[in-house]
Amino acid sequence: MKIAIIGRSEILFDSALMLLDSGHEITCFVTAKEAPEYTRTAKDFRELAETRDIPFAEGPCISDHLAFLESNSADIAVSINYTGVIPDFITDLYPLGILNAHGGDLPRYRGNACQAWAILNGEERIGLCIHKMIGGELDSGDIIARDFFSIDNNTKITKVWQWMNECTPFLMRGAVEKLEENPNYVLEHQSKEAKDSLRCYSRKPEDGRINWTNS
Repeated sequence: MKIAIIGRSEILFDSALMLLDSGHEITCFVTAKEAPEYTRTAKDFRELAETRDIPFAEGPCISDHLAFLESNSADIAVSINYTGVIPDFITDLYPLGILNAHGGDLPRYRGNACQAWAILNGEERIGLCIHKMIGGELDSGDIIARDFFSIDNNTKITKVWQWMNECTPFLMRGAVEKLEENPNYVLEHQSKEAKDSLRCYSRKPEDGRINWTNS
């Protein structure tokens, strides 16, 4: 399978390595300056691209890379933590779409800090979903693969992140290979009903207040 890599973070870096080591062909990398918490930087992606002789581009605006992506065509793209929402004229470049990893049980948990909100909301598990992006939208599109991590009120967010870091590359590879075998494969069509989704926002300090009415 020919795959384009778009985005940032150590999770995407490890996913790219796993796809390469599994015999898939990466046609190009598009990345941008890393966030402070990332352990893999734009320099790491550049060095990987140079080592494997793969075309490389860097910059925060995906539309600036349209010609680059067109000239390094692929069957499918994998994108995690790029700097903005990817528009439809980019998703339309790929016959099998663009896959994204989302740390929340879609469609219920969309948006930011879904893992933290799942813990605060007393959920029994946190979802990790690989889904096809819909251009210009956030966390929507068909779910191709999903896994869960059991949680309780003693679960620390660092444990959840460790699980996501370890699980995502395997789940992403599995999703790519499901679509390679059957381009029409869908695990679940996401509901478009507003009642079925919870739009999560980044947590603020006041969100940590203790509710003394709880047991």
